Amino acid sequence: MKSFYVPLPIVAAALKPFYRLALNPRLSFRAQRALLEAAAPAQTLPHGTVAQKLTLAGRKAERVTVGATERDTAILYLHGGAYTIGSINTHRSLAAHLARESASAVYVLDYRLAPEDPFPAGLDDAVSAFRELVRIHGFSADRIAIAGDSAGGGLTVATARRLVDDGTSPAALGLISPWVDPGARDAVKDRDMVVNTGWSYSSADAYLGAGDPLDQGFAPLLGNLDGLPPIVMHVGTEEVLYNQITAFADKLRLSGVELEHVEYKKLWHVAHLQASILREAAQAVHHMGSYLGRKVRASTNDASQVALTEPAASDIA
Repeated sequence: MKSFYVPLPIVAAALKPFYRLALNPRLSFRAQRALLEAAAPAQTLPHGTVAQKLTLAGRKAERVTVGATERDTAILYLHGGAYTIGSINTHRSLAAHLARESASAVYVLDYRLAPEDPFPAGLDDAVSAFRELVRIHGFSADRIAIAGDSAGGGLTVATARRLVDDGTSPAALGLISPWVDPGARDAVKDRDMVVNTGWSYSSADAYLGAGDPLDQGFAPLLGNLDGLPPIVMHVGTEEVLYNQITAFADKLRLSGVELEHVEYKKLWHVAHLQASILREAAQAVHHMGSYLGRKVRASTNDASQVALTEPAASDIA
């Protein structure tokens, strides 16, 4: 099925009032969630998408594939929404486009949200889900990437940090505008087309609960980044989070982490969600999916190279 793309200015004009309404700190989190759920069907799925319900680490999840359903590589996807909103439904379309571009199975996790379950509940869920993909679903750790947007991007880094510290490393991380220091209050502007600081700060407070704002599980920007797996990271230059993400990119480089960092002048915060209707968003997802697809297959490619270069038994004197 051929995609029908809408011009970027039209998509932006339609989304701006929606985000102003839905991401309003005067609304309850329940109302914010309901608005996002109602809008989710506008983001359609690629032809050939199969979404299979399952559980990971005791939480609802969905395994999303496009085309072939049997896949030997995986991406654990952690949705955004400031740790208080967002769901499998709101991110199914993005997950499906990522599955198509990476030729992998994408597992979208319904991790626990604040304020009902503050930090570190969501982090515990994500770490346990990754381990279950290895232990029960048969993927080796080097065949699994972790990806996420906004709060899910920060959660991706925090999850990888804990896994690496415990001796397990994902193949790669895909970060879309990651919120890597929710406790920071130094944004240079109070809103972009999607995010406003009144909403994000109140959500961050709900997520932190009684936790320590300096804990690297809450704010991975403030922690140790050494030893993290290769990262592909996207951000829009007009985002509220731009300076925070730029600082994070600088620290990743100083820590020796392999980083492919792309800045978009025209795209807004997590415009990747609109990949089904916006050509520029689809191209961004293609870039991220292609990168992650290469990384989760790197171990197989390395093994193939060894097989090609090692002499056959009959050639050995």
